[in-house]
Amino acid sequence: AEELGIPLVTLDTHSKLDVAIDGADEVDPDLNLVKGGGGALLREKMVEVCADKFIVIVDESKITEKGLGPGFPVPVEITPFCHEHTMRTVANLPSCKGCNPVLRMGSSSSNVNDGDEIAVTDNGNYIVDLHFEEPIADAPLMASEIKNVVG
Repeated sequence: AEELGIPLVTLDTHSKLDVAIDGADEVDPDLNLVKGGGGALLREKMVEVCADKFIVIVDESKITEKGLGPGFPVPVEITPFCHEHTMRTVANLPSCKGCNPVLRMGSSSSNVNDGDEIAVTDNGNYIVDLHFEEPIADAPLMASEIKNVVG
């Protein structure tokens, strides 16, 4: 990047970004996204909100015609404090009806449980993966409800 004249900076020194580019784990026909399978949920969100323009790049393997949910679990970063309470609260949201919340174990960068210890993000938090048998009925509502959960 630096060879092309693109500076590498941090949000501590540059809180306003022209553009941020990232991928998604799953995309539905309405362009709703599942992101965070790699475990950097909070950090990716912080970069996204600091950017004037946010570009998501996916290939056809990430596109689902069936709706979000059954093809890829929805990751939610939660605090370790009262994490079981937070998992229950999220699972009981009306928009999350029917989900099976699973605390990620092993590596935080994989949505496949690959260890015996609770996966810890770079920020010291946990990740709960919401598994759905049926497509999510209202992804924007679910995103809003989850954002309003403390913890």
